Amino acid sequence: MGDLKKDELHNNQISDKGASGLGSGLTNCINLSNLTLELYENEIGAKGASGLGSGIANCINLSNLNLDLGENEIGDKGASGLGSGLANCINLSNLMLNLRRNQIGDEGASGLGSGLANCINLSNLTLNIYENQIVAKGASGLGSGIANCFNLSNLTLNLSKNQIGDVGASGLGSGLVNCINLSNLTLELRRNQIGDEGVSGLCSGLANCINLSNLTLDLGYNKIGEMGASGLGSGLVNCINLSNLTLELRENEIGDEGASGLGSGLANCINLSNLMLNLSENEIGDKGASGLGSGLANCINLSNLMLNLRRNQIGDEGASGLGSGIANCINLSNLTLDLYYNKIGDKGASGLSSGLANCINLSLCLGYNQIGDEGASGLGSGLANCINLSNLTLDLGENEIGEEGASGLCSGLTNCINLSNLILNLSSMNQSQQFKLISKCLKSKRLVVFKKYFQ
Repeated sequence: MGDLKKDELHNNQISDKGASGLGSGLTNCINLSNLTLELYENEIGAKGASGLGSGIANCINLSNLNLDLGENEIGDKGASGLGSGLANCINLSNLMLNLRRNQIGDEGASGLGSGLANCINLSNLTLNIYENQIVAKGASGLGSGIANCFNLSNLTLNLSKNQIGDVGASGLGSGLVNCINLSNLTLELRRNQIGDEGVSGLCSGLANCINLSNLTLDLGYNKIGEMGASGLGSGLVNCINLSNLTLELRENEIGDEGASGLGSGLANCINLSNLMLNLSENEIGDKGASGLGSGLANCINLSNLMLNLRRNQIGDEGASGLGSGIANCINLSNLTLDLYYNKIGDKGASGLSSGLANCINLSLCLGYNQIGDEGASGLGSGLANCINLSNLTLDLGENEIGEEGASGLCSGLTNCINLSNLILNLSSMNQSQQFKLISKCLKSKRLVVFKKYFQ
């Protein structure tokens, strides 16, 4: 037998007895190379998981294992039992292990780490232990195990909604130090009480991953301040081969210095093609936004940029700084920029528009920003230079734009000769102004889709 796939066993009340029976059945499958078991939501406890581990321990020729035990009740002992089984699978090259919501705790996470330490031939590892009451000791134990997997090229680790803190994050970083062959890394660590020290420790490990081309790092809803964000920027300095980067940092305490530090790190990622950066609700002002803009100015190979800065304290100077930086991204074709609930005003809207000339697909969310007629007209003048623009979503809701500003905006849009799809939100205009604006926009015969939102 080379392959075994059981993908219809989920949500079947298999319990410990059934899982142990499966384990016993696997005992004789010594030639098995590929195994998929989907056993989530089955009331399996520690005994059942340990029984499965015992069976897997005999499958010494396993190369590919996909095991989903999510939302059972395996606990510390069950996870450790699985780890013991994995320790025998020294020929594993691909492992996907889903143990979300299982009350694993520190002992279980450390047991898994001990098992992984023997899997020295792993090249692809996906481990989901979301919401498992794991704190620092367990995360550090996992890090120790991952440190032995020095042949890893692809690693996805989901530890969100645990409590690993600074010590646990630093422990994970120590494990990454040895993973110099990593090319793709996804770390999901949101809601883990990680602060500056933890991020710095984590990034010390990242600094060794010099072959990374794709990095996704989710640190949202933690306690990261200016020092931590700057440390993250320093960690990126060595990642010169990065082409795709996603940083999810919403609702931390990054501030101006932290945002500028991140910008300095991004300035070294000269091969970036795709960047998604979420810094919403982080107390960033003009200085921080301008620092980000300065960093982006070096990313001349960017083709896709998604930047979320909503609910910060960015004014006209910061918005203009972002515009100046984005203007240097001469290969940028797709831009999504969310500045909702800042205070960029007229000058900021006009300054921001200076960086939009190369866009083909553009989404701008500028609602609640104190933009008046002058800013809307200035934005229109900037958009008039976007001769390649094909798709535009423009949200200017809840500003102070009247008929003059709307007219100036639409005058600019008429110069976008390749525009085929337009979604426009100018809520707060009166009915008369709305009809005039719609009439003017509809004069463009090139528009295939025109959606408007007024209130």
